[in-house]
Amino acid sequence: MNGGANEMDPKARYAKERTISRQNRTAVILETAERVFTLKGIDKTTMQDIAMEANIGIATLFRYFPKKEKLIVAVATKLLEPTLQRFTEIADLPLSCLDKLSHLFDYFIEDHHNPSTKLMSDFENYAAHTSDPLEGMDEFKALHQRIADQFSTIIQAGMEDGSIRSDLSIEETLLTVINAFGLFSKKLSLKASFLLLDSDLESSRQLAILKNMMIDYLKA
Repeated sequence: MNGGANEMDPKARYAKERTISRQNRTAVILETAERVFTLKGIDKTTMQDIAMEANIGIATLFRYFPKKEKLIVAVATKLLEPTLQRFTEIADLPLSCLDKLSHLFDYFIEDHHNPSTKLMSDFENYAAHTSDPLEGMDEFKALHQRIADQFSTIIQAGMEDGSIRSDLSIEETLLTVINAFGLFSKKLSLKASFLLLDSDLESSRQLAILKNMMIDYLKA
């Protein structure tokens, strides 16, 4: 039976199958690279390490990512996607600005033990010590901007509902608070890799204390 207009042209079907195959292969490479980068560190990982772990030829890997740095940035961009999703969800909640900030802090507290937190710190250190701009950073920066836009939505809500202090430079203050909280959570994540003293306070408790201090400072 002739499928008529609903039947896909063979060339179009082949092109679609190739696109899907390429997307699947890219996903496998990114997941593998994230795993190997986390295990060995970005600097010590070679493209051969990733190709072997992904069970593909090194030539195939280079067809998808001609340079290691492009793969590094692609993995870092992938790591940002859950943060954008969470920020978007929190920004859409029918809550006050302070309540949304509380949820954001809780997200950092819950996430700071995630291996991806340590890997993102490794990426930031790698990028900071690279003399030339990393290839592929435009997409990474664009995703960062989308996260900032969601945060700006929360800031605007605070301006409107009066839940934060009016004597502060609101946007600058809140951005500083989130950056400081994020950096501290990353530092604690890295510290967890070392042998801690018995007197050290559990990292989640430290972050909870910092969260309460910041919320109290911002309250109207």
